[in-house]
Amino acid sequence: MTVEVVHWNPPRPVFSGRMGRLIPVKRPIGNFGDLLGPMIVERMRERLGLAVAVGLPDRRLLSVGSILHYARNFDVVWGSGINGKVEPQWGCIDTLDIRAVRGPRTRARLIENGFAVPEVYGDPALLVPELFPELADWAAEPKRYPLTIIPNLHDLAELRGRPNVISPRAPVWRVLERIARSELVVGSSLHGIIVAEALGVPARLVAPAREDLMKYRDYFEATGRDVLPLALTVDAAITAGGAMGLIWNPAPLRDAFPADLWPSAL
Repeated sequence: MTVEVVHWNPPRPVFSGRMGRLIPVKRPIGNFGDLLGPMIVERMRERLGLAVAVGLPDRRLLSVGSILHYARNFDVVWGSGINGKVEPQWGCIDTLDIRAVRGPRTRARLIENGFAVPEVYGDPALLVPELFPELADWAAEPKRYPLTIIPNLHDLAELRGRPNVISPRAPVWRVLERIARSELVVGSSLHGIIVAEALGVPARLVAPAREDLMKYRDYFEATGRDVLPLALTVDAAITAGGAMGLIWNPAPLRDAFPADLWPSAL
């Protein structure tokens, strides 16, 4: 049995072409931030020399994303956060193996509901420079793009057709490379901001139209910023430029990775 890495990627109907309008095809959302969790966990597994197979049945790992409302009893949590729009069904959960959470707001909410939570913070996407060194290399090269705008999935429609916008549903590596090769990243995509800041690319958050601010505050407070560096519009974000860089030590999050879910490959 392999470890299930829980992530959000539900199928949605696609109405394209004549047949698509009559019989819509369902395809996964493919939001790049939500797809990072399995990629990061797999790279950590490889880096630590852990075997693929595991003899622990019914163990799941929650990592990247605001996905704690999907948690079940005995799940392992490494860097996940609470979604401000969806309250977990706490009455259905009494046992979580929490190694790290996205930020102090998630930790406080979990403690309020009776869970033991170590003071280890960070979205695992902050580890992309060391897990994917090609991204760090691209970020160090002369930049190809003066500006990249990455909206939250729910804000994409309002920005379609504007120059320098990349869809968060574009192929993951296309989005990651675009971020790494940009001089400035702005937008309401939380993971667009996280990946940019991890790579040392100046970034500025744009106020989301439909997202609760809890997840953004959680991330920024975990990385040393008590004031949310929020621009109200894309143009205001471009004018303001990059926010103060993160203040964060990757070692505690890295060391909290639940390697015990996998047997050693040695």
